[in-house]
Amino acid sequence: MPNARDLRSANRPDRERSPQIDEDVTGKELDRATQHQIKTLEAKSAEWVARHLVMAGRLIDDEPELAFQHALAASRRGGRLAAVREAVGLTAYAAGHYGEALREFRTYRRISGSNVHLPVMADCERGLGRPDRALDVVRSEEAKDLDAPGKAELAIVAAGARTDLGQLDAAVAELEIPQLDINRAFSYSPRLFRAYADALSAVGREAEAAKWQKQALVAENALGLGIDEEPDILDLGWDEEEEAREEAERRRLVDRASGGPEAHTATTAAASTESVAAPNEPEQAGVDPTFDDAESDYFESDDVESDEDSVEQDELETNLEEAGESESGDVAAGRANGRQEDETADHSESRED
Repeated sequence: MPNARDLRSANRPDRERSPQIDEDVTGKELDRATQHQIKTLEAKSAEWVARHLVMAGRLIDDEPELAFQHALAASRRGGRLAAVREAVGLTAYAAGHYGEALREFRTYRRISGSNVHLPVMADCERGLGRPDRALDVVRSEEAKDLDAPGKAELAIVAAGARTDLGQLDAAVAELEIPQLDINRAFSYSPRLFRAYADALSAVGREAEAAKWQKQALVAENALGLGIDEEPDILDLGWDEEEEAREEAERRRLVDRASGGPEAHTATTAAASTESVAAPNEPEQAGVDPTFDDAESDYFESDDVESDEDSVEQDELETNLEEAGESESGDVAAGRANGRQEDETADHSESRED
C-alpha cells in the first residue's frame, strides 16, 4: 500500500512509493546510538528515517523483502548515515539481494570504520557464486581483528565456501578454531557446533558428528536461548578434570561409609563466569559529509569498485552483451572509415600521376 505521507516532492513514474508504516511506530523505538545519528537530519526527514528503520527491524525475520523496501525508503532521506546503510545491507542480505547487500556493507564500513559485518560480506560473496572471493575475505587482515563471535561466524562461512568448492576436509579444518570449545557454551556455540557436526558428517565421521550435534543441544539448553538477558559463558561439563574430581568425591564418600579416615573437606571453587560479549558495536562516526541528504537515489554509485563487484550474474551477462554489440559497432565503423581513407589516398595518387 502506498504511503500517503511520502515526503518526496517528486516521484519518478518508474519508482514505487514507500511502503506503509504501522500506526504504532513512532521512531523512538530505536537505540540511542541510531537516534543520535538521525538527529543530524532535518526534523521531518529524521522522523521519516526513524520510522522506516523501525519497520525494517520489525519485518526482517518474517517479511525480509518488505523490510528491504522500508530500509530503501529510509536511505532516500538518510543515505549518508552509517546506521541507515547498515539497515539496507542487513535487509538486502535477508531478502537474498546479495549484490546490493555487499555494496551497502562496504559503504557502511567506509563510513563507520567498522569491520563487524565481514562475515556477512563473505557470505554475500558465496551467495553471488564466488566462494574464492569469500575465502579472500576470510584471509584478509581485517578479519584478524574480529571478536570471538565474529571469528566464529567467519569460520562457518569459510567452511561453507570450502564445501562449495568440494573441499570437504578443508571445511572441517576451517571450523577447528579456538572458539570451538566443547566444554563451554557461548552465544555462538550452538551454530558453530552444528556447522562442525555437519562438516564431520560430510566426510563420514558420523560418531563425532553425533557427539557435536548433541552438544549443540546441550549448549542451547544451558544458554536458555530465547531469554532476553545476555547469557553467561557456561561450563558444559565435558571435562576430564571434572570427571576426576567427581571420582575422587565418590571415593571419599565410600571411605566415609566404610568407616575409613575422612578426607579433607573439599572446597568448591566457584567457576568464574563472564558475560558473552555481543558483537562490537560499530564505531559510529555519525555521518559522512560526502553523502547528499536531499532526495538521494539509493542506486546512484558512490563506490565504483563495489558496484562492479556486486553486480548480479544475469545483469553482468547483459552488460557484457551490450558492450560486445557496442564494440562490434565501433569496429565496423572503424573499418568503414579506414576504407574511405584508403580510397581517398588512391584517388589523390592517381591525380598526381
